[in-house]
Amino acid sequence: MKEHFGEQLERVRRELIVMGGEVEKQIRAAVNAVTDGSTELARNVIARDGDIDEMENHIEEAVISLFALQQPVAVDLRLLIGVLKINNDLERIGDHAVNIAEGAERLAALRTAKPNVDVHHMSEIAMSMLTDALGSFINRDAALAREVIRRDDTLDARNESLIRELLTYMAETPSMISRGLELISISKNLERVGDLATNIAEDTIFIAEATQVKHHRF
Repeated sequence: MKEHFGEQLERVRRELIVMGGEVEKQIRAAVNAVTDGSTELARNVIARDGDIDEMENHIEEAVISLFALQQPVAVDLRLLIGVLKINNDLERIGDHAVNIAEGAERLAALRTAKPNVDVHHMSEIAMSMLTDALGSFINRDAALAREVIRRDDTLDARNESLIRELLTYMAETPSMISRGLELISISKNLERVGDLATNIAEDTIFIAEATQVKHHRF
């Protein structure tokens, strides 16, 4: 019975890893839709959101079933708690990908010039945080998870800087207001992706070390 439980636990873990990979693709495609001005890419991201939601529901049901039937303890209990929380965070990241894609659609419809602000650099920070957070979970790498948490301050600072730049453009050029507001929204969504990647890293440390690090900085 214990071996069977181990197989079920590993299957749930692998399903979460697959979901993480799909969410990564969604974020990258949404950002590419912004930088390339591609409505087709944006619409593909929006259309695939239902797949992410289905994955979340399936994983949640599997975890609840394991809680009910197996009464896990110690590291198995921590893993299931962590999977449940990370599952929710990944679904929320998928929602932010949709928000970014919807912003990309609206930007593509605008005829105003692009302001000289580096959204791409901020997106690379957010996506690297997500990739490394998922990598830390896969390998139970608490050191990598702590590095992800440290990077969150860098992303927050870049978000604040980018918003200041955009507000300056909008004040100087009123025709830029609509585009500027869309880019501010996209920047805020990327900042939230970083926050959720940080959550995943914190949960990974809990799984690996039985240590709560939420609200702590290194």
